[in-house]
Amino acid sequence: MSGRVDIHVHSNKSSDGDFPPADLVGFAKDLGMRAISIADHDTVAAYPEAVDAGRRAGVEVIPGIELTTIFGGREFHLLLPLVDWTSPALAKIIEGQTACRMTETHERVERVRALGMSLTVNEVLERSGDAPPLGVKIAQVLLEKPENARHPSLERYYRPENRPYAPYMFYADYFAEGKPAFVPKKFIALTDVLDEAPATGGAPVLSHPGAYFQRTTAEDAHELKARGLLGMEVYTFYHTDEQVAFYRALAAELDLVATAGSDFHGRIKPHVKLGALPYGDYGMVEELRSRRGGRA
Repeated sequence: MSGRVDIHVHSNKSSDGDFPPADLVGFAKDLGMRAISIADHDTVAAYPEAVDAGRRAGVEVIPGIELTTIFGGREFHLLLPLVDWTSPALAKIIEGQTACRMTETHERVERVRALGMSLTVNEVLERSGDAPPLGVKIAQVLLEKPENARHPSLERYYRPENRPYAPYMFYADYFAEGKPAFVPKKFIALTDVLDEAPATGGAPVLSHPGAYFQRTTAEDAHELKARGLLGMEVYTFYHTDEQVAFYRALAAELDLVATAGSDFHGRIKPHVKLGALPYGDYGMVEELRSRRGGRA
């Protein structure tokens, strides 16, 4: 059965998302979508609220999570659509991820403070709710403090043309590898998550393989397929037309399910609109479900 789907959406249970799960369900209903997967960063706090909201609205909410992992010395993001959010195996992964994220947050704040910028860990945590703070959230909180507008190194982020994208610009300039506030990643290995994925019920799908921080090669994909990868997010706002063609062909070569995900967050990614990705069919969900070992 067909129907429009988006397998990569973030709620405000991610520190960098804007909308509650029920609002996302409402948006999907208004857009005539059949299903969405709320895949927040390293947390399943949207569940079971999201599934319940979907049942009431007539929109299927596919339980999911987006895990931050390390592979080949790079940061890779892995989706687990169809995950059992009550799984002990998943809870163990999330516990470790949260500890890593908190250590990273403290170290990042220390580094930007050493550069003369005004920020405290408590300010970041207060603005992040119950979610582990992400780098772009730290940047957002920092740039929204009026006193930082006077810092000579930050002037360009306050220019009107840059404000919508300022947190991502700051991340690239300060938190990326080799930059002044870089903190080495300590997250779980991607291959370890692939080993544990069957116990979580999730169908592992590689997020935005062409993203600048992942730069997924054909060799990477071959190795990950051998370790249990089932899908690849081919259709995403991260990819150029050339990247879509490359990863679509690679997914076909490796018999990976080619999925579609907007990576919608809200105002922190103003160029990404829910429902605007011209791909995504429920057949993707059915194919993932059929490949993950017969779970309901």
